[in-house]
Amino acid sequence: MPELPEVRIHAERIADSYGGAVLTGFGALSFTALKTFSPPPETAIGHPLAAVRTRGKYLLLDFEVVTFIVHLMQGGRLTPDPKLSKKPRGGLCRWRFDDRDALLFTEAGTEHKAGVWVVEPPAEASETLAHLGPEADQLTAADLDALLDDAKGARLHGVLRDQRRLAGLGRRLANEICWTAMISPFAACNKIDPDGRARLAAAIVSCVQESIDDERTRDRMVRSAERLAHVHHRKGDACDRCGDVIREVSYNAYQVDYCATCQTAGKVLADNTTSKFLK
Repeated sequence: MPELPEVRIHAERIADSYGGAVLTGFGALSFTALKTFSPPPETAIGHPLAAVRTRGKYLLLDFEVVTFIVHLMQGGRLTPDPKLSKKPRGGLCRWRFDDRDALLFTEAGTEHKAGVWVVEPPAEASETLAHLGPEADQLTAADLDALLDDAKGARLHGVLRDQRRLAGLGRRLANEICWTAMISPFAACNKIDPDGRARLAAAIVSCVQESIDDERTRDRMVRSAERLAHVHHRKGDACDRCGDVIREVSYNAYQVDYCATCQTAGKVLADNTTSKFLK
């Protein structure tokens, strides 16, 4: 799933191409696309696109009267749509503008979980966004301390991915942050010492910024396996820091990647979900 850096740069690309354009029409192409019924999306017709921004992993298309909140999920994308096909492949909905190509929201795959919410401003107060924690790249040291203390014995990797605690991070960045901070992904949050917390805070900032910088070199959003990574999706490769082999703990839907030498004092974590993981 696209994370904060990819979604934010996707927003920048859309803003560059569509900022200020007046909306002339909106159409849902799939009954699963529109998640709200009030206010109606047609409320925005005749108004210019004032801003395109993000909140966590969500895109926000701001018009003066309403905001379209877009969640891309795993395979969603917003792309220019000059053809205006009646049934575009994977099409969810389409925005039409007065002097630009239409903007098409598509979702690849069969999950059908991507969607659009139409809310009155301020969008951050809506039920869709109100549960989100602070933005990952705006986390202060005090925020991090409170987050780790509140999580108690929960494992770090899962806490980093919990959008209620911290908005914008997913599996790739959780892997990368733990590796950069040289902390086990399964470390108990409340047992991370002050030095580890300082490394973790720095790692969150550096990993998010490196990913933003990398994403800005691209002209489109790519698959997770193609994004910047030291350990993510690199099982069997040599660690960039120490040369040890990158290992993973596999789950049904995802993997946790790590370096035993750098992160777990050389101990290899058993590759199954019922093992007693390293704390």
